[in-house]
Amino acid sequence: MKYDRRTVLKGMGAGGIVSIAGCLGDGVGGGGDADAMVGVLQPVTGDLGNLGAPIRDAAILPGTQLEDSDYTIDIREEDTESTANAGVSGAQSLVDAGYPAVTGAASSQVSITVAEDILIPNQVVAISPASTAPGITNLEDDDFIFRTCPSDALQGEVMAQVAYEERGLESAASFYLNNDYGQQLSDSFTSAFEELGGTVSNTVSFEAEQPSYTSALESALADDPDTMIVIGYPASGEVIFRDYYADFDSGQTIMVTDGLRDGELPGNVDNPMENVVGTAPLAAGPQQDAFSQLYEDEYGGAPGVFTAQAYDATAVNILAGIAAGETSGPAIRDSIRDVANPDGEDVGPSNLAEAVQLVDDGEAVNYQGASSSVNFDDNGDMKAVTYEVFEFASDGVETVEEINFEA
Repeated sequence: MKYDRRTVLKGMGAGGIVSIAGCLGDGVGGGGDADAMVGVLQPVTGDLGNLGAPIRDAAILPGTQLEDSDYTIDIREEDTESTANAGVSGAQSLVDAGYPAVTGAASSQVSITVAEDILIPNQVVAISPASTAPGITNLEDDDFIFRTCPSDALQGEVMAQVAYEERGLESAASFYLNNDYGQQLSDSFTSAFEELGGTVSNTVSFEAEQPSYTSALESALADDPDTMIVIGYPASGEVIFRDYYADFDSGQTIMVTDGLRDGELPGNVDNPMENVVGTAPLAAGPQQDAFSQLYEDEYGGAPGVFTAQAYDATAVNILAGIAAGETSGPAIRDSIRDVANPDGEDVGPSNLAEAVQLVDDGEAVNYQGASSSVNFDDNGDMKAVTYEVFEFASDGVETVEEINFEA
């Protein structure tokens, strides 16, 4: 792979505005007269609820956008509640109702469990906008599992470069959520950081949504590292950082990942969190501006982390469904790269209705997304992605640098 880095004028991002949107279509499923059917499987409640609700909003936005078109788009939502069990239940409901394609899930652990237990056996396509665990790349999925977000194998390298090369931090501890996302991203960071010459003194896992993390933090910080990376989700993060600032703050740099990119976190922690820097996949696609305007017009606030990826996932699912000409998982799977990868007429959020018509007419299209160019490789991963380095600000989250990766 190769990467290039460019520091940008500090542009503002913000935590997504939670706006509850209803299902499209009749919500019953089974096809009917629908031209395309997409299930949205996202965490509106639970540990990821603060991030998941805006992601869900973005995932249903293409359907809202096409309501006045000549096509019937049937979108049904299911809440994973940030747990694998609820995710499996929601996925089974979508399968039982006849949905051949899904935008989801968010948590890597949920996505892997849902894919292996429900989606792959039932030949249902899934495009995750937020599941970043490296293990998803090599799932035995018969090409039914895709994602518009990048693998954490890349994010671990980004974090290590920012910590060691840019900020001169030579020792680190890893404090991570005990699931696939936390473990694999911690491993990726540790490997990359040590390869650069750094030392990782302690790696400590934690369970979600505990009443206190004082003892676990004490173990992680025992050797007084230059930095500690924290990998988790907002509900747990609030308790972690309240405990950290109450008992352990010595001014060292704390690094967080996309799961804690929540503009409301400093207010909920009651601390400006000025010593915290984070990394996250950045929406930097050719039609990012068009998507942002659509999102703001519909929900009254700026999009947040993984929202662009969610819009792109649903849009591609819809276009592939139209191209397939049937609500069949295998047919949609075989059409994904036809509508997303070159060659064809460029389409995207700004002209989605036109894109649907072109596909229905048998014309070749190349979906150019909000999050990226949305070109899938043989594993269903993105060929090129952009990361941001962010800091917390008084009115949300501030992007301070962009890092571009290309496979």
